[in-house]
Formats: sequence, structure tokens, C-alpha cells
Amino acid sequence: MIQLQNLSKTFSTSNGKLIAVDNVNISVETGEIFGIIGYSGAGKSTLIRLLNGLEKPSSGSVIVNGQEISSSSGQALRMARQKVSMIFQHFNLLWSRTVEDNIAFPLEIAGISKAKRAERVEELIELVGLKGREKAYPAQLSGGQKQRVGIARALANNPEVLLCDEATSALDPETTDAILELLVDINKRLGLTIVLITHEMHVIRKICHRVAVMEAGKVVEMGSVLDIFQTPKQDITKRFVAQINGPEDASQTIAHLVEQYPTGKLVKLVFVGDRTEQPILSRLIKQYQVEVNIVQGNIAQTQNGAYGTLYLQIEGDASAIDEAIHYLHEQDVQTEVISHD
Repeated sequence: MIQLQNLSKTFSTSNGKLIAVDNVNISVETGEIFGIIGYSGAGKSTLIRLLNGLEKPSSGSVIVNGQEISSSSGQALRMARQKVSMIFQHFNLLWSRTVEDNIAFPLEIAGISKAKRAERVEELIELVGLKGREKAYPAQLSGGQKQRVGIARALANNPEVLLCDEATSALDPETTDAILELLVDINKRLGLTIVLITHEMHVIRKICHRVAVMEAGKVVEMGSVLDIFQTPKQDITKRFVAQINGPEDASQTIAHLVEQYPTGKLVKLVFVGDRTEQPILSRLIKQYQVEVNIVQGNIAQTQNGAYGTLYLQIEGDASAIDEAIHYLHEQDVQTEVISHD
């Protein structure tokens, strides 16, 4: 569906050249929800502007459904943009227009008849959950309702790709979750390909199938969300994952346990898929002569499945500890000894 090939973008500034996007290669499949995460200045906003043709690359190409956006211009570019819609952090609604008129606006520009516009607007209002708010103005809406209008407007011309530029950053956590659930629903119902940029790992975990991590204009790590959460490789990725897993929260407890049980071992376990629902830990305690202290743990869902993270301090005879850890390995539980004496 989408191919970014050797894509680079350089800007000229008073301080010299700035490489905003540096030789990026990404392929997004049809119907996929693909996340791009990075801190401010990573290049993700420039990347999304390259994707919809608002910026021309310095080198490389952007291909959407077989059409090279990066080399298109004039009428060809305008037609291509109709297949790539976008929603924004601050909604970008027309404040003098009602909900239904905001949604109808791109259809007016496309020259759709009034009767067909009304029919399409009614469908979209139903889809995004705004029934009864058709005549309201943006000033009368909550942040979540405004973003629903933005989503409906973006879908008006039946795009093939929906770009989301920090679309939930201005919303509270509960509203953010509701909007993310709406995007998942739209993705499933319409088979719509979604590319989402964010600096929030919670957003990536909740709805994305795959993710690319950007730093200084480069994609430094990419893979399925479950794999990235399970085994992040780059330091920046580990920091993002820590936003969710939060092992730093346990650092003082970990240090205390290592000091209190100098002969024990501190172990990090990662459970994936069905393993998150099995009583592996209780079996370990019953079968082996060890004492187990749970430092921290959680279970989370991704679009690729569930994963759980558990930090344990295992105390006992050295051979019993080794047997217990060997047992965990046999259960296909990813096991990492963090610290031991």
C-alpha cells in the first residue's frame, strides 16, 4: 500500500543544512495500523508531510497504492491527495460551520451533489458516534467530539489512507482511549490503512500492528508492536517502552531486595500470548525449594496479542534457583537475570 524508499528531506537554515528525514525505508501493508513514534525533533512530522505530498523529498520516493506521490504535481497530485486524508492534534475545524457542514466541506470541494452530500454526511455521523449533534458548532463540542468531526471529515471522500498527526495529544486519557477505539473500529469496518505519528507509547500499544521508532531523522528500530515491547533493542525504544512497563518505578525496591537477599537472583520474566494466562509462577513455587518475592508486574494488550512483564527476587539454594530458572526457560518464558551476587 505505502512504500517509503530511501526517503530524505533536507532544509536550508541560517545555521546550515538540517536533515529532518534521513534515508528512511518503510513499507505499510493494506489495512494495517502503522505507528511512527519519536520525541520532538525526531522528524516524524516532516515524514507525514512527505507522505501526503505537502513536502517534496530531497531524495527518495513516496509510493501510495502504486502511485508515486513524491513526483506528482498539479491535477495528478490533487487526485492522489483525495486518497490520503489527515486528522490533526488541534482538529482544524471551520468554527463558523456546524458539525454536518464541516463534514460536508470536502464533498463540496469535490463537486458532489447536495443530495449525495447529505446522504454521505448522515452515514459518517452515525459511524463516528455524533448522532444528535449535527447542528452543533465546534465551540459547543467537547475535545473528543471535535476529533470525531475531524475523523468523519477525513473519511468523507472514501480515502485509502488515513494519516493521524498526534491526533490524541490534546485529549484527556479517557477521551484518548475512546478515539483510539474508534480508529480501530474504522480500520476493521472499512479496511482503512492508518499511519499514526505520536510521542506516546500508550497510543502505539493500544492500536498499532507495527511501529517504527525515529530518532534524529532516522528509523532506528521497527517491528511488530508485541516484539518491540517484548525485546526493545535501542536505548530510545527502551525509554519509550518504559513509559508503559515502568521498571524504573521498582528501582529502589530492587536495590533493597538485592541487598537483603545477597545470595538470590533478581529475574525479569516476559510472558507472551497464552503464557500470560497460565499459572507458571505458582507451579514454580510448588515444585522448587525457593522463596519468591514479586517486585513488580503487569499484563498489557496489543493488537498482536497480550504480553506480561514480571520482576522477581528468587531466594534459596543456588542449585534450586538455577533449576527454577531452567524451568522458566522450558515454559518458553523469556527470562533475564538482572542482578545477583
